[in-house]
Amino acid sequence: MTSPTDAPDKSAAAADTLRGGPRRGRVRKGLGRGVPLPLLVPALLGLAFLVLPLIALLVRTPWHSLPDQLTSPEVWQALKLSLLCATAATAVSLVIGVPLAWLLARVEFPGRGLVRALVTLPLVLPPVVGGVALLMALGRNGIVGKWLDAWFGVTLPFTTAGVVVAEAFVAMPFLVISVEGTLRAADPRYEEAAATLGASRFTAFRRVTLPLIAPGIAAGAVLAWARALGEFGATITFAGNFPGRTQTMPLAVYLALQSDPEAAIALSLVLLAVSVAVLAGLRDRWMTAS
Repeated sequence: MTSPTDAPDKSAAAADTLRGGPRRGRVRKGLGRGVPLPLLVPALLGLAFLVLPLIALLVRTPWHSLPDQLTSPEVWQALKLSLLCATAATAVSLVIGVPLAWLLARVEFPGRGLVRALVTLPLVLPPVVGGVALLMALGRNGIVGKWLDAWFGVTLPFTTAGVVVAEAFVAMPFLVISVEGTLRAADPRYEEAAATLGASRFTAFRRVTLPLIAPGIAAGAVLAWARALGEFGATITFAGNFPGRTQTMPLAVYLALQSDPEAAIALSLVLLAVSVAVLAGLRDRWMTAS
């Protein structure tokens, strides 16, 4: 026979079961106690596959000559150019990418899905193919480049401006995706309230929407900057590899690997440190467990 004092306990247990409280705790402990071997082995192999090359880079780094390698004029020249071009490419991406993300998130128009697919295409397009496409569009004989050269005397290929264009082409989709996702998560009623108070749509975007999506813009800008800093294929195809003019850090690594492997390792270590810093800056977005 059930005593009266047992009834509340059973009711509470049933309520907890319906809510999934204790059940979730038991499931998590069960997963922690017994990881299936067919899953554990490939998981560890995958971890080793991703981490081992990075460890090898640190192990083979010539630490004794690293200060001399990093203070050489060639390294500083490539680093300065990389930082300058990546920052300029990020600025270009912000100016034209944020409005594009707003258009995709807030405006219904025919073919929006196709436009979104085209915007994200550089994410999966081989960078060398992107460089060739830029040459066909903006080269001296390109469909747009020939008019830029004839009307304004502007030539983009094999110039520092060409590096910025190539980096912006491959980096801007990261910004657009991040900002569009933030816009979709933001409540549009704030913009509607601003419109009812007499604000134009642009004023509502500038005074209401931008402050709301500022964290998403910042995250997208950091991702775009990091992607631009590490760009190689489109840059070498569209802008070439000229020291002091178009030779960025990834191109310097490629060139040094053929003649001075220690310098290539030192340059790679710098880019690795930048990548780690980017991940550390985005830890609240990607590296926190739910």
